[in-house]
Amino acid sequence: MSALTDFLDVRAHGFVRVAVCVPEVRVADPTFNAEAHLRILTRAHTAGAHYALCPELGLSAYSCGDLFFQETLLDASLQALERIARATAGWNLLVSVGMPLVADGLLFNTAVTLYGGRPLAVAAKAYPPNYREFYELRWFRPAAEARSDTIDLLGTRVPFGTDVLVRPAHLPGFVLHCDICEDLWVPIPPGTLAALAGATVLANLSASNVTVAKSDYRDELVRSSSAKNLAVQMYSAAGFGESTADLAWDGQGIIAERGEILAETARFGLTGTLALADVDPRVLAEDRMRQTSFGQNAARHATAFRVVAVEGQAERRGAEMFHRLERRVESYPFVPTDPARLDQSCAEVFHILTTSLARRLVALPDTGRRMVLGVSGGQDSTLALLVAAHALDLLEIPRTHLLGVTMPGFGTS
Repeated sequence: MSALTDFLDVRAHGFVRVAVCVPEVRVADPTFNAEAHLRILTRAHTAGAHYALCPELGLSAYSCGDLFFQETLLDASLQALERIARATAGWNLLVSVGMPLVADGLLFNTAVTLYGGRPLAVAAKAYPPNYREFYELRWFRPAAEARSDTIDLLGTRVPFGTDVLVRPAHLPGFVLHCDICEDLWVPIPPGTLAALAGATVLANLSASNVTVAKSDYRDELVRSSSAKNLAVQMYSAAGFGESTADLAWDGQGIIAERGEILAETARFGLTGTLALADVDPRVLAEDRMRQTSFGQNAARHATAFRVVAVEGQAERRGAEMFHRLERRVESYPFVPTDPARLDQSCAEVFHILTTSLARRLVALPDTGRRMVLGVSGGQDSTLALLVAAHALDLLEIPRTHLLGVTMPGFGTS
């Protein structure tokens, strides 16, 4: 019975449960925001998450404007961070939260990763946007302008920068890198360099205002990042509560793995939303070995990254919550459930077959461009007959060059 129980545990098969959290937010109210974060982080922890990602500047709110320069807001954000660190200290859960942070007299837009009640690493936003509706350089410095690569935070000396990976020993294959919003939208994201250096989970804390059809672009951006980097790409955008004076917000959270979206939050929620998925670091490692071009690219472009090794805490949550796989497994993985996509895929399969057959016919002399096909009346031979006929049509060869031989069999017509 114990062996069966172990087999049913998704952790025994290498899966790691991750969560994208989009808490409700109040502008310039870190005390409220800390409690809102904890409410949704509690849900993630109760559901068995090993890692939870929260939005950009979630502890202060993104739309604070010149209030970012106020010591009151900055100090309250630090207190909010400490509140979350204390409250999650006994949880076996890594958490990344967004906040404004002063380092060596400069203000940065940062992502802080916590575990066991203390900060592990701080990532500063590499590319603060300053175009159209964005003017972040009014407040924040780019990561490259940092004066040191470590800082003191909550009494702990932690690495600071875009070149930090977090490797928890209790989550085999899970190597975390964080970047922030615009960093994912640039041609060479910090996350891509991190993937070449060994990161398997790329987490992007975002605020990202919403416009019509922007959610579709985000889906493709996140999906593409997970595909080309052979990684898990997580994305958490700011939601309800941000100021709508200039912009609007939808709170889109996405979890993608190797080009497939595993889970998304419900957009436009008023009280915070959550998305969970079991991701598979083991298959990422196998794919990176199999896809030799990934290794070649890493050998040429990989840069040095610092690694924070983390010893895991005892797991106090019951094993039964890990007996359910938090990801959709398609019964027919090569057959889309959406009728429109199914029609498109079937048409593509048909054209692949017909053009490939046409190419082989072209290789024959004119007098030899004939086909003989055994037709049983079943689905396979019917499809073959349609493909053969269409290949002849494409080449403008008379269908009389196709000879069908009836081959009735048991159970067919």
